[in-house]
Amino acid sequence: MSERVKANYDHPFAFDNELLVEHLTLLKSGQAAYAPVYDFTAYTRSADKTIKLLPNKIVIVEGLFVLYDEKLRNLLDIKVFVDTDSDVRILRRVLRDLEERGRSIYSIYQQYLATVKPMHDAFIEPSKKYADLIIPEGGHNEVGIQMLAILTEKHLSSAAR
Repeated sequence: MSERVKANYDHPFAFDNELLVEHLTLLKSGQAAYAPVYDFTAYTRSADKTIKLLPNKIVIVEGLFVLYDEKLRNLLDIKVFVDTDSDVRILRRVLRDLEERGRSIYSIYQQYLATVKPMHDAFIEPSKKYADLIIPEGGHNEVGIQMLAILTEKHLSSAAR
């Protein structure tokens, strides 16, 4: 546990992208995949819990480093980068870590300066260039959401043919 607490979970190598690529490949071929469940309080995967993912016409992959990994990008039909102001991002993180993860404001502050912001600047922000669509202000951008809906409908109709 002492080693897991020190790990930089804001670096793309902290994620099992190979497993994600494997799961997406299964879903795209019409097969189910079993995603591990992560326990944020223990800093590890649950030993016995998984989530069964079923193939569908649309699979949404959400995550900070989704556009960073080329293998993962190549499996995506539409790549979207939701661009949110840094002050909103930090406030969301503070609330989440306080309420859901039982962390102190000081530990959130330390982690933000040591890993979160540097990793965002080094990996997440540059991955924006791989997006097909960049939506500023996230869910508050009605035009961006409508454009995404149109792209999704177009993709669905072409996949049905």
